[in-house]
Amino acid sequence: MRATTNIEPVKPEGVFVRLLAVLLAMLSRPSGRVGLILVAFHVVLAIVSPAIAPYDFKELSAQIILNAPSSEHWFGTDNLGRDVFTRTMLGGRQALLVTTVSTVLAITWGGFLGILLGLVGRRLDEILMRLVDAFLCLPWILVLLLIVVMVGSGPGVLILTLGFFYGIPVIRMARAATHDVVALDFVTAARARGESRSTIVWRELVPNVLDVLLVEGAMRWSWMLLAFSSLSFLGFGATPPTPDWGLMISNARSFMSFAPWAALAPVVALSSLIIGINLSADALAKVLGIDRAQKAPV
Repeated sequence: MRATTNIEPVKPEGVFVRLLAVLLAMLSRPSGRVGLILVAFHVVLAIVSPAIAPYDFKELSAQIILNAPSSEHWFGTDNLGRDVFTRTMLGGRQALLVTTVSTVLAITWGGFLGILLGLVGRRLDEILMRLVDAFLCLPWILVLLLIVVMVGSGPGVLILTLGFFYGIPVIRMARAATHDVVALDFVTAARARGESRSTIVWRELVPNVLDVLLVEGAMRWSWMLLAFSSLSFLGFGATPPTPDWGLMISNARSFMSFAPWAALAPVVALSSLIIGINLSADALAKVLGIDRAQKAPV
């Protein structure tokens, strides 16, 4: 966390200008450039891939089952004769959609609740933080599996489930960051002027806690991608015939000894996206002066 002596008031009207300055500062770092390029590549690919994919991702062919990479099928074919290159291009679309929306949801509700608890304190803070501690002790992947089995694995269910569970650790981070800010003079002055809690939250706390929430959001996004792909690998995330990296790896694991190309492409794609997000998060944390060393919940 940042030292409280370095915290200066940031007003809402300067937030977007500061975000642009932070982005430019990230691009000035080698890790930031590489990370942002990888993330931008995957996002653009997810948008344009339906228009440029060479084959129908559902097209089956018994004549070309597990064919090696060739000029016709660059990444080979899978156990159902489907083009691996096409399915790899399309494999990140649902993962990116679900995890991006889930990240925004987690940071929004977890961040605001953490800020509110940091401002209010007292008995409500103690009770809710004990509940947060209890949730953090749960085996997350097993809870996710249980909910998906009971409710279903549609995108809406996955967004709400991931957004809820990954928002719980955000509460603790936002609360701690708020405690650093609440003790400063400009918040004390706002209270002395008789400003309402909502005004203090929006005008004084949110702009000054935003740095922590941005870094936390980048980290949660990376972990959500791993969780979503793990669910798909186990058969509880994306459903066939939807092209998804985790599902592709699961389907190809039995043939890796003699047809590794069917699993290699989605592994490289998923790994490059997660590496890109982690590099971007690391560069963002360094630019903002935030220590991102903490343990992932799953």
